Amino acid sequence: MDEVTLTTLAESAADMARSIDTLWVLVTAALVFFMQAGFALVEAGFTRSKNMVNILYKNLMDFSVGSVVFWIIGFGLMFGSDISGFIGSPNLFFKDGWEGGIPAEAFLIFQTVFAATAATIVSGAMAERTEFKSYLLFSLVITAVIYPISGHWIWGGGWLSQLATPFHDFAGSTVVHMVGGVVALTGTLALGPRIGKYNGKKVNAIPGHNLGFGALGVFILWLGWFGFNPGSQLAASGSANSIAISHIFVTTNLAAAAGALAATIISWMRWRKPSLSFALNGALAGLVGITAGCAVVTASGAVLIGLISGAVLVFAVTFIDNVLHIDDPVGAISVHGVCGALGTILVGLFSESTGLFYGHGAAQLITQTIGVAAVAAWTGVTGFILFKILKVTVGLRVPKRIEEEGLDVYEHGESAYN
Repeated sequence: MDEVTLTTLAESAADMARSIDTLWVLVTAALVFFMQAGFALVEAGFTRSKNMVNILYKNLMDFSVGSVVFWIIGFGLMFGSDISGFIGSPNLFFKDGWEGGIPAEAFLIFQTVFAATAATIVSGAMAERTEFKSYLLFSLVITAVIYPISGHWIWGGGWLSQLATPFHDFAGSTVVHMVGGVVALTGTLALGPRIGKYNGKKVNAIPGHNLGFGALGVFILWLGWFGFNPGSQLAASGSANSIAISHIFVTTNLAAAAGALAATIISWMRWRKPSLSFALNGALAGLVGITAGCAVVTASGAVLIGLISGAVLVFAVTFIDNVLHIDDPVGAISVHGVCGALGTILVGLFSESTGLFYGHGAAQLITQTIGVAAVAAWTGVTGFILFKILKVTVGLRVPKRIEEEGLDVYEHGESAYN
């Protein structure tokens, strides 16, 4: 076989590998996009029927707004050339593209669906009392500025990735989920609780109108996570990549299952009846918790992370509701904020290559803690400023009458049920 033939075969093999990797990233991006449907159903099911149109509309709009603004400015701030470890060089309208193992636009769409996920997490926590116009504005700011800048620190070559022991967040427990959870916390504090939720020290339950929607939404999110985590490998060709994504599928699934089991057991023990809503959120807690370390922990480590996340979820939800009196209709602050931070820190314990439990010392654990604290501070401060500005300008909360009678008819002129 002559040299020309060998060169041609090598080029064909490289082209085939690139095609496989590109197809993999695009298919997993589609799975992550489908998570928007899961979030919409979870939020709609866990809230009241009079606000269902509003919930669905906000989930549609945060993806629509997010897609455009992330393309215009967010991508550059996140993945542009590093400026002082803090921010990426602006790449307006994606004019400068991106260089990597897959086409630039494949990477763009994959990162776009992640950015939209961070924004949509906020919707559920602030449900049933937020002005629609304000929601559009803060969704825009989250996707354009807040999310990309902290994301740059970790995934874009920023300061957390430059530490002696680099911060590790494989698929976004902190980059995506904790950011969304912390912004949700600041927004919920700015809004205040729904009318009738608290009466002095008494906490009044406001049940969602359709747990069937909620359960279907969780199953869709579970499915979408098989794009979220394995897709973050950004490649499927070759033995190493095929082994990696297979392992990530297993760790992702085991953590979700363990989270659901832990939440079921603890809720059953505390209230003497198993709670479907806690079990559903427990599965999500396990998924959020494993996202940071899904590629570097063992299957048994994934089960332990899922069990810890699902257990913490139950106590976090009840503490936030009963003690702090923060009204979060879907548990987004606990699922995404608390368990996102927790899962990221647990990498420092359970990582086979750098974790404390595997004899590698505390360096990774310290880095993970520093990163979580820094991103939480950035997101908390910027979120507080954002909602303060919205509150005193365009307004943040709907009038009392609209909240009592439902946002669907007053805000949108239509109802989900006729």
